[in-house]
Amino acid sequence: MQDHKACRQKAATLIGLSGQETADEISPSVEAQRGFSCACLLLATFSLLTSSPVLADPRGHGKPLIPIQTSTIPANGDLNPYGVAFVPPEFPDSSPLKPGDVLVSNFNSSGNTQGTGTTIVSISPTGQQTPFFQGTPPLGLTTALGVLKKGFVLVGNVPTNSQGAPQQGSLLILDKTGTLLQTLTDPALLDGPWDLTILDQGNSAIVFVSCVLNGTVTRIDLAINGNAVSVKTKITIASGYQFAPNQAALVVGPTGLAFDARTGTLYVASTSDNKIFGVPNAATVGQSKGTGNVVYNDPAHLHGPLGLVLAPNGHLISSQGDAINASSDPAQQSEIVEFTKSGQFVRQFSIDSAAGAAFGIAINFGDHDRVQFAAVDDAMNSLTVYDLKGADR
Repeated sequence: MQDHKACRQKAATLIGLSGQETADEISPSVEAQRGFSCACLLLATFSLLTSSPVLADPRGHGKPLIPIQTSTIPANGDLNPYGVAFVPPEFPDSSPLKPGDVLVSNFNSSGNTQGTGTTIVSISPTGQQTPFFQGTPPLGLTTALGVLKKGFVLVGNVPTNSQGAPQQGSLLILDKTGTLLQTLTDPALLDGPWDLTILDQGNSAIVFVSCVLNGTVTRIDLAINGNAVSVKTKITIASGYQFAPNQAALVVGPTGLAFDARTGTLYVASTSDNKIFGVPNAATVGQSKGTGNVVYNDPAHLHGPLGLVLAPNGHLISSQGDAINASSDPAQQSEIVEFTKSGQFVRQFSIDSAAGAAFGIAINFGDHDRVQFAAVDDAMNSLTVYDLKGADR
């Protein structure tokens, strides 16, 4: 077994913390249980300092802490973590979930059969995992995972049948304890809910959902009243993205979504197109705008983009799934790529030396100017949370 404490001490030197402080703060138990390598931890730490502007203030204010790494495998053995979502600061106190916790949804069952995972786990800021939801198989919980500050959790599912083919699926609405309240289905508007992003307005919310089985994006307007959530409207606002079965990834189509409330633009990571699109006036448009405009087309750095978030500096961050336009460079596998909204490449770093490990990513703006970035590694079945205080917002 490797000396993980020594590893953390070496990594600490890279970011200006004392080796002893870091070794004491970061528990080695998860590393030992899951077999995290010293090289992997050092590489991740170095990459963040040199490559990840999500956690690097360009003015030099603040330093990234050693990332917390923990297993996402629940007691039933579900594998292949897909969705990632932070619990927001306004979330109700009377809940087992606490602000800053991270929810992770699992797509595969313990036998690693795609589209059969049924669980969501909650991971605390210290890396402790607890179960939050377990549904009836098969579900195949996807990257379409989000948390409403009034105390609800949304999660999409794309189950597979006995032949392994993906099915329509649905969008589940859970309460703050993980109890299933509603199951939203629609053959046209929720055909394979693959990812989502939310404009949360408290007593109402706009949810954008990418549908991987028909190449569209649906906008759902929700009303929240006490313990109830109701759907006001559903409409297709974008369409025409490529979608197809895929041997490595089961299916590829529109995936990651990021909404810029300042401009009204919804950004769409279209995996099969290998491009990022921008859909204008997404919160108000009354009909499909097609695919929108191409904002980033970069075959050198895009390798089947999946997750997508808007970074504190206004740039876009996307995880690369490697099922499309796979890189032949061993150093460019499972990349997290940053680029501007005008289409300029900024930086990238790899979360795993294996291809196809990057999937769900999330950004969290917590209390006291705390900014966090989370990414799952579905080769290692793990979550990494990077933490920076005092970043630009």
